Amino acid sequence: MGVAVRSTLWGAAIGTLLMGVFTTVIELAFSSDRPSPLYATIIATFVVAGVFGGVPGTFIGALVGFIRASAERARHPQPVHLRPPHPSHPRPRQQLPPPQPYDMWAELVERCAGSTRRVAAAVRTVPNSPAKEWLQRISEQLVRELDDVRGIAQLGRALGAVDRQHPVYQRLLKAVQDFRQFEGEVGRVALQMFDHPDLDEARTHLEMLERQLPQLSA
Repeated sequence: MGVAVRSTLWGAAIGTLLMGVFTTVIELAFSSDRPSPLYATIIATFVVAGVFGGVPGTFIGALVGFIRASAERARHPQPVHLRPPHPSHPRPRQQLPPPQPYDMWAELVERCAGSTRRVAAAVRTVPNSPAKEWLQRISEQLVRELDDVRGIAQLGRALGAVDRQHPVYQRLLKAVQDFRQFEGEVGRVALQMFDHPDLDEARTHLEMLERQLPQLSA
């Protein structure tokens, strides 16, 4: 039986008993010379005791029981039962690709390819004119020269481990320098064509630019 229920019952019993005693005393003190029948006195005593003593005693007992039960729960907290987590399947570890070895040939090819892309971007900024069409054809020839750069790099890979003094490496290094220098010349000619877009005025610059075009296949 819980603490609150026991306290409530005890409160009701004590309240009824006390009120019964009090009622009996009052009955005996103020009764007339002619006493009432015993059963009537007993019934009246318990009715009054139940109403005026049992009800308040029940309320007070319930309040005391609630306070005691709260204190009891505070001293002895109930254990919290946690549900075990569902076993999760471990995710497979992602396999990273193995690091690629350093490729000195790819580095040289990319430097030439970067110059080729920048030349094409510079040509697109020039105003439309016959001179620009000529400049575009020169830019397309540089793209074909880039294919020769890739072919020489393939030759270097086929030879295996070579030092930087090898003729194949030196030729590709010279190609990087030529592409970079040609990129600068294209920028200079493109700037002049902004001021003089006519073909007759740009002819001299375009002819000179064609002569400076890298010739790896020669």
